[in-house]
Amino acid sequence: MSAAEAAPPAVATDDARFMGLALSLGRRGLGNTWPNPAVGAVIVRDDGEGPVIVGRGWTQPGGRPHAETEALRRAGAAAKGGTMYVTLEPCSHHGKTPPCADAIIAAGIGRVVAALEDANPEVAGRGHARLRAAGIAVSLGEGAAAARRDHAGHFRRMREGRPQVTLKLAVSADGKAGLAGRKPVAITGEAARARVHRLRAMNDAILAGIGTALADDPALTCRLPGMEARSPIRIVLDAGLRLPLESRLVQTARQTPVWVFAATEADVVREEALRSFGVQVLRFEERGGRFDLAEVLRSLGARGITRLLVEGGPIVAAAFIEADLVDEAALFHSDIVVGASGIDAVEGHGREGLTRSPRLRRIDSEAIGADRLETYERI
Repeated sequence: MSAAEAAPPAVATDDARFMGLALSLGRRGLGNTWPNPAVGAVIVRDDGEGPVIVGRGWTQPGGRPHAETEALRRAGAAAKGGTMYVTLEPCSHHGKTPPCADAIIAAGIGRVVAALEDANPEVAGRGHARLRAAGIAVSLGEGAAAARRDHAGHFRRMREGRPQVTLKLAVSADGKAGLAGRKPVAITGEAARARVHRLRAMNDAILAGIGTALADDPALTCRLPGMEARSPIRIVLDAGLRLPLESRLVQTARQTPVWVFAATEADVVREEALRSFGVQVLRFEERGGRFDLAEVLRSLGARGITRLLVEGGPIVAAAFIEADLVDEAALFHSDIVVGASGIDAVEGHGREGLTRSPRLRRIDSEAIGADRLETYERI
């Protein structure tokens, strides 16, 4: 039985409520804190008249300050004797900032309720052990299921060296993603497109293939009002460095970073031209005319990317599915009929390549305006 399960009913109810708030706060940082996890923290004290929130914090852009120190700063002296709710184990090691566990001890916190133990081998239970050694009561497991979803990218990178991959697809009623000749077509409505922009803001990076870049000339930014700064790193798989210099991606590379994955033998002059616009070119060997996607993902993990949104068209979608590298999927269904000449949503598979995958299960379905969003996760 966990500490949370053993708590009296009133305490258990409060723990669930305040952990829910901490989780909500932590989600504010998704896509904006890499390479660090997006953590939320709440400090509560009860002086006899019921619990009162005295401090709230979430991981700040770039990963620092951490959520715990932000909550402590806002609580000030009121933190002493209080309870901290935090979505991930407080760190115990000296990185670019001192350990959060030491800050919690120094502030006089009396109890810590943590959703999960950290998968980072530099922490991995040491933070909780340090708190307990200082006489602080530690409860573990409240909100664990939700926290695992929120911190999936951090855990994936710690354990497998790669980011969590979410595949996004917009599919017509007849299973198509575009017109003949790979010409783009508006499949979903405004509400669904707004949700896609929110997905972009909640991921560290977004990836597309060169085919999509050439056919659509996409910006791949978050265009929700006031959230342009939350746009992810934009990544293009472009073995031959065909990305046009006049494309929107290249022309905006100094405002929102663009990383291009090119083959080792790709033209050096083209690379220099792209770099002159601020594009970063990363070279990889091709195998059988294709990149090793697992190697691409490991490279992204080494650069700190924890959450990757794949929005790259039917060929890239099929490649990630075939490589068994899809951890989550967002499938937007539309009532629009494209016609038999249109291109399949997943190259060579149709939508069934995702919906009937033995590696994925549907966990949610909701109406988004006139469209429907189905969410899948790795089994």
